[in-house]
Amino acid sequence: MTSDSKNKNEAANQTLKYLSLVTLTAQNAVLGLSMRYARTRPGDMFISTTAVFLAEVVKLFTCLGLVWNAEDRSFSKFWSALDKTIIKNPMDTVKVMVPSAVYLVQNNLLYVAASNLDVATYQITYQLKILTTAVFAVTMLGKRLLPTQWFSLLLLVAGVAMVQLSDVKEVKSAGPEQSKFIGFSAALTACCLSGFAGVYFEKILKGSDISVWMRNVQLAILSVPLGLLTSYVKDGGVISEKGFFHGYDEFVWFTVAQNALGGLLVAVVVKYADNILKGFACSLAIIITCVASIFIFDFSLSLQFSAGAALVIGTIFLYGYQPPQKSGLPEKI
Repeated sequence: MTSDSKNKNEAANQTLKYLSLVTLTAQNAVLGLSMRYARTRPGDMFISTTAVFLAEVVKLFTCLGLVWNAEDRSFSKFWSALDKTIIKNPMDTVKVMVPSAVYLVQNNLLYVAASNLDVATYQITYQLKILTTAVFAVTMLGKRLLPTQWFSLLLLVAGVAMVQLSDVKEVKSAGPEQSKFIGFSAALTACCLSGFAGVYFEKILKGSDISVWMRNVQLAILSVPLGLLTSYVKDGGVISEKGFFHGYDEFVWFTVAQNALGGLLVAVVVKYADNILKGFACSLAIIITCVASIFIFDFSLSLQFSAGAALVIGTIFLYGYQPPQKSGLPEKI
């Protein structure tokens, strides 16, 4: 490889890294802000279970389109891929039912959390998914954590506790009555479900040659009917009285699309991001969320909240840090 082509590849990789940073930061920050604003602004309130269902529908059709594109835009190849992966391999599809159902419950709980917690507290509390993912990875996959990672998890719990116990509030939040306890409980349960589903998904993906888009098709095929059922079981009376699309406007559709497509976009760019960059993106998102909340929701920071947020940001970097291996020693598994 010539020096010119090597320099071009390095420049391209550097560009992709910066693109990954911007994408991950924007997704983490804007999603939390948009969900909070959609659930607390004045006016008719949309039904959150219908938003979760519609996000799954958008995700299904988007992933079907991406699979069709990957199969050279040939309908015969496209149908053959679906037939081979989904219809003729039902046990594999059944395995995906577990994370599909778990992700659906998690997404509904995140709307409950966003409705009851200020966006900065919500964003920081949701970082507890690092803890739950680590615990499930150790118990289900037999992974070993470094001492610094265990220490960072303890600091993470301390930081989230400081944030939760701080006396902060948003002045401009409207919407229904809010309960910090309900919001925290929903966020904590969502973190547990996120950790379990992520590790379970990683376990069934090992050794599989199925593309990420086809896996998302499998997930959505199961979550779409489950999402519709959940909407009518939980909010059937409200839907009958006010209509399925009650409270929907351009901003709600933007939030639905972001919920559906944001995760897929992250799946594309995340392979270009190392642990340090991911930590930097999460930390930037927390800072952006806190600053934006001051202007959008008239959010008031306290010293305890700021200290807890700084602790959480520090633990994100500490958990992702991998110390250099000593020469001559085998790499730790």
